[in-house]
Amino acid sequence: MKNVRIRERSYRFALLVIRFCRELRQGREYELARQLLKAGTSVGANVEEASAGYSRADFAAKMAIASKEARESRYWLRLIVDSGIASQERTAPLLSEAEALVNILTAIVKSTVTGKTSKCS
Repeated sequence: MKNVRIRERSYRFALLVIRFCRELRQGREYELARQLLKAGTSVGANVEEASAGYSRADFAAKMAIASKEARESRYWLRLIVDSGIASQERTAPLLSEAEALVNILTAIVKSTVTGKTSKCS
C-alpha cells in the first residue's frame, strides 16, 4: 500500500514539474527547464519501474535512483530560486514535495535493503 502512495505522489510531482517548466520556458530558461523536467519526471518513472522489479535488489536499486532524481530536482529548484529566476514563494511547494519524496524514497530503500519490508506494486 505504501508503494501505491509513492507512485501517485511521484506522478503528481511530475505533473507539477511539467507545469513549472512551461513557465520557465516562457521566460526563455530553456536549459534549466530541460534539466528540471528530466529529473522531476524521472522520479516517478523509476518508481514505476521499481514496482515491476524482478528482485528485492532490483526494487531497491530503482527506488534509490528515484531518490537521487528527487535530490537532483531539489538542486535545480534551489538553483532557480537562488539565481533569481523564480521566487521562493513560487517554488516552495515544489521544493517541499521534492524534500518529502527524498525522505520517503530513502526510507523505502533503507527498509528494503535491511529486509524490513517486502517488494510491493
